[in-house]
Amino acid sequence: MTDSATDEDADSTDADFDVEEWRERLRAHRAEKDEFFADHPQSPIPPEEREDFESLDYFEPDPDYRVTATVEVHERPDPVEMDVTAGAPQRYLRIATLHFDLDGEEYEVAGYRQREDGEGLFVPFRDKTTGQQTYENGRYMEFEAEGGLEDGTEMVLDFNLAYSPFCAYSETFACPLPPEENWLDAEILAGEKT
Repeated sequence: MTDSATDEDADSTDADFDVEEWRERLRAHRAEKDEFFADHPQSPIPPEEREDFESLDYFEPDPDYRVTATVEVHERPDPVEMDVTAGAPQRYLRIATLHFDLDGEEYEVAGYRQREDGEGLFVPFRDKTTGQQTYENGRYMEFEAEGGLEDGTEMVLDFNLAYSPFCAYSETFACPLPPEENWLDAEILAGEKT
């Protein structure tokens, strides 16, 4: 089960955005994820708790948290050691910085990969909901970027796809913690709740 945005979401910033169609796709994605959590052998929900599991808790879909980000590619990606909920830190590469506006304020988050030649972007983050309405160690987003990233291009950063890592549901998982550069001084009322 993946929480990656579709290529259409990641690469499209077109003016023909259909809010209702987007909401339906998001609801379908959430229903599919709930089914995975309830029934799949690789679900992070402990087996003894799956029978009582009905669904994850989400913020209502809100297109205001679907923003256009300008990509700043790092030609020589810096290594970043991310602390983990259990075990040794994990090494990632800072591939790009994504600059965006939210409620009239400018923000940025870094996107990472474990290998430079990998695909997509891993965007772990914390915000003002962390430890309150959302998981205490932050949330994740993953985005596929068709054809690679280029400096100055735009991509959609949809916080409605933000999800809690598996370690939020079971201590048997070890999850990277968002580095301080991805701690947002904003309340992101989108995506998965606690």
